[in-house]
Amino acid sequence: MIRRATSSIRVDDALVLRPVSIIHISDIIEAFEETWPDVIRAMPWINPDKETNAQIEEFIHETERKGRAGLLHHWVMVRPWDEFILGLVGFDRVTRSRRAVWNLGYWVRSSEQQHGLARKSIDAVLRWLGQVENLTVELKVDPKNEAGRNTVMRAVRNWSGERCTEGDSPITVAGVRTLHECHTIDVGPDKGPNHPNFR
Repeated sequence: MIRRATSSIRVDDALVLRPVSIIHISDIIEAFEETWPDVIRAMPWINPDKETNAQIEEFIHETERKGRAGLLHHWVMVRPWDEFILGLVGFDRVTRSRRAVWNLGYWVRSSEQQHGLARKSIDAVLRWLGQVENLTVELKVDPKNEAGRNTVMRAVRNWSGERCTEGDSPITVAGVRTLHECHTIDVGPDKGPNHPNFR
């Protein structure tokens, strides 16, 4: 697997993805608080019995450090004209299937949902990840989360992904254990819905 530092991605005039940095801590916490408790689905590692802000700060410090080393890739979704944080999207290495090397996750703050931000961000980071090599990415979703499942299924259809039952895994979110469905998408220089050779 080729390592490269997380870099900025200009999606369109209304959306830029910037590598998560400690300069974003207060804005991410503010967005997190707006979206509580739904955001816990995207960050099941957060322990609701412990101080949340400290856990988010630790996550951001680790993400920035590992992003520079190419070990994780997380971006803040930013509205470029006022630097407003719209959400997060990224890849970690917590996979369940044998094929996938990255796991994709995202969340959009409550006030900015239903505007296609997740769809555009997912497409942009899948293209970015596949620029230099062929890789398999996992997407896991709670089947009871209708909006999240619709977003994941759209990505799976557009990128010719597939269901991967071996990657299904129970995930505990705020004390509730739910079996999450796993899907996989192959990315690479000649893959993706905008590539002329893509089938």
